[in-house]
Amino acid sequence: MYNATTLSSFATSLFHEEENPAHLYDTLDFSSLSWLEKQWAAWYIFVGNPVLATGLMSFILHELVYFGRCVPWMIIDAIPYFRQWKLQPNKVPTPAQQWECTKLVLLTHFTVELPQIFLFHPLAVAFGMQTFQVPFPELKIMALQVALFFIMEDAWHYVAHQALHYGPLYRRIHKLHHKYSAPFGLAAEYAHPLEILILGLGTVGGPLLYCYITGNLHIVTMYTWIVLRLWQAVDAHSGYDFPWSLHNIFPLWSGAEHHDFHHMAFTNNYSTSFRYLDYIFGTDNKYRAYRKRMAAEKAKAAATLHHQLSKAESDAIEAKLMAETEAEGILAEKAAENGDWNAAFKSKTQ
Repeated sequence: MYNATTLSSFATSLFHEEENPAHLYDTLDFSSLSWLEKQWAAWYIFVGNPVLATGLMSFILHELVYFGRCVPWMIIDAIPYFRQWKLQPNKVPTPAQQWECTKLVLLTHFTVELPQIFLFHPLAVAFGMQTFQVPFPELKIMALQVALFFIMEDAWHYVAHQALHYGPLYRRIHKLHHKYSAPFGLAAEYAHPLEILILGLGTVGGPLLYCYITGNLHIVTMYTWIVLRLWQAVDAHSGYDFPWSLHNIFPLWSGAEHHDFHHMAFTNNYSTSFRYLDYIFGTDNKYRAYRKRMAAEKAKAAATLHHQLSKAESDAIEAKLMAETEAEGILAEKAAENGDWNAAFKSKTQ
């Protein structure tokens, strides 16, 4: 359990790991392990220090997954064919914008996230999380835990994200992330260091709380969760909605189509992974009204012209409504910057 003793071990393990995994593996039957489990144990034995081994693996994994997921979206942005699925087709990120975003993201990764990542192993051990141990948990258990983490993080993000939209919290912290009204993959972690800490608490805090309560969590499950969470964050900022996008298959999923509106209109759609909290609490009213009005305007134009709208005609209607919505969003942003809670709240729900 988490007590004074574990706090002491946490402080001690920052500088020295009392349990050498090589000795713990002495009695382990390696023939019973899978290939991946053998490589896992070999990595911890090779590095020799579990804190360092976990820190290196965590940071490398984060960088590979984040930028590895961003690269396909950068390629898609460079190919005009994909514009037909771009949610804001007139706002394609330039190489200069992508480079500016990359520089800040790398800076925060090395100055803000790297120290936290290297502190994670002793913190995880203090909460009772398994790290170098093998074998891994059953896939069924891992899947259920990851699903729970998605739900927990989504709830935390929904509340914290709304808080970041008001007064000094927006002006001094969250405004940076809203620099791009038409987001792109790299912009997922384009944020103020404090925002990374606040919203990141939902990503890391949920699993730690679960581990504290149940005493049953392996860091490999944590890694699985982090990989999927990174993919979700990058995809939600991609700016594209394909027919095969997950929300078209699983309606509760948010996806880029949901989050792109938040950046364009500044208000509504505060959740990350799912849509149900925004729907339940009415913080998707403007979004749903926007979609309804878009369909009505297109139907009205088709009836007036007595033919099915061409792509150019349809795009013109979309561009008009997008411009109006973004203009309203600028006003809502100013209200938030000025600390006008009531004005910002009304723009969210009306």
